[in-house]
Amino acid sequence: MKKLFSIGLVILMAATLNSCSKSGNGELTGVKGRGKWFEPTPYGMTFVKRGSFNLGPNDQDVTSSNTSSKTVSVDAFWIDDTEITNNEYRQFIQWVRDSIARTLLSDQFPEFMITEDRKGNPVDPPRINWDEKLEWNNPDYSEALEEMFVPENERFFKKREIDARKLFYEFHWIDLKQAARRMNMYNYETQNYNGTVINAKGEEEAIQNRASFILRDQTPIYPDTLCWIRDFTFSYNEPWATRYFWHPGFDDYPVVGVTWKQAKAFCHWRTKLLNDLLASRKEATLHDYRLPSEVEWEYAARGDKQLSMFPWGGYYTREKDGSFMANFKPLRGNYVEDGGMATMKVGSYGPNDFGIYDMSGNVAEWTSSAYDEASYQYINDFNPNFEYNAKPDDAPAMKRKVTRGGSWKDISAYLQVSTRSFEYQDTTKSYIGFRCVRSSFGNEF
Repeated sequence: MKKLFSIGLVILMAATLNSCSKSGNGELTGVKGRGKWFEPTPYGMTFVKRGSFNLGPNDQDVTSSNTSSKTVSVDAFWIDDTEITNNEYRQFIQWVRDSIARTLLSDQFPEFMITEDRKGNPVDPPRINWDEKLEWNNPDYSEALEEMFVPENERFFKKREIDARKLFYEFHWIDLKQAARRMNMYNYETQNYNGTVINAKGEEEAIQNRASFILRDQTPIYPDTLCWIRDFTFSYNEPWATRYFWHPGFDDYPVVGVTWKQAKAFCHWRTKLLNDLLASRKEATLHDYRLPSEVEWEYAARGDKQLSMFPWGGYYTREKDGSFMANFKPLRGNYVEDGGMATMKVGSYGPNDFGIYDMSGNVAEWTSSAYDEASYQYINDFNPNFEYNAKPDDAPAMKRKVTRGGSWKDISAYLQVSTRSFEYQDTTKSYIGFRCVRSSFGNEF
């Protein structure tokens, strides 16, 4: 009996030692086999290293002469080297169009939806099958897709066209700011949540579980092409309205006529597009595209020049030979003096020292930040930002979002990297576009 006990003890000790050997022999070594993280350069983006700078107006910024400056620090991030173009935004529209079509067709043609994986296990929720060919002229599909087209009584010259009013993008996100509020934190004693959340419609709801922090919304995504006419009274801009977004000659021009919410929806779709691909390859899906905060925008625009007035540095908007450095309105209505009438192809002028184009001029750009004249007084100096999700019944002043950079129709004062401006989040303008950023993490630069 003692012999059996001794043998059992030896086996137990060997097993224990073997287990410890895989765990660092009892030492704190961290979890093994996690691999090494490498972040490749995202396509079409430029890296902006982390750093600090003096946020605020310079001595010639007359639009913000009463705003004080503030030293702030910003984490590293990636930013689009140009503004989002018409053709890039068109990819978003076609994805939404095709996803709606495939969903409609799946009721009659199940092959357009994936309900099982390769092993026969159910896929919940089902997902769109993008490998199945979609033939828009297939007569078998016409009945199922009819609701996507303009009704016959509304057609111009009986032309059958996709109804842009039907193109909605549905998206969801986790509202970490609401989840982080102390009153909304999980109570371990009562084993539930006690707080409330404001949903995407601006309605207050009691927190049922952590899924309550997932907000859902939808938005029409087709650009407002009529803004070219609406923005300018007593002007003939019909050719811009009818050709700017769809004509191939404007593919590489910045998209305009998009609301702040549409720009955010584009960022969400771009995130989904990449992460769905990475998930299919069983790679990390941690990438998140978004609009830049106004502080990130200014830091990127300065191009690592602390005291620069413009992205290219210096105090002037002209080169030594007299040519202009950006696309704006230089001479009292002489729009063509800088080389363009309205918008120009992205990247028509040289980049700043970060390698970013058109941070001043061409089109002004949406940021994620809400506009408050006094925000510099209370924002943090660590990754500063002020955001506010305006409710539908909020006053118009609560729906202002910061725009930066100035545009083709603005004078040079708006091109200064420190100049702040705003527009209402539900408006569209022929001179406002956007670009995306993506936080960089896990690397030392």
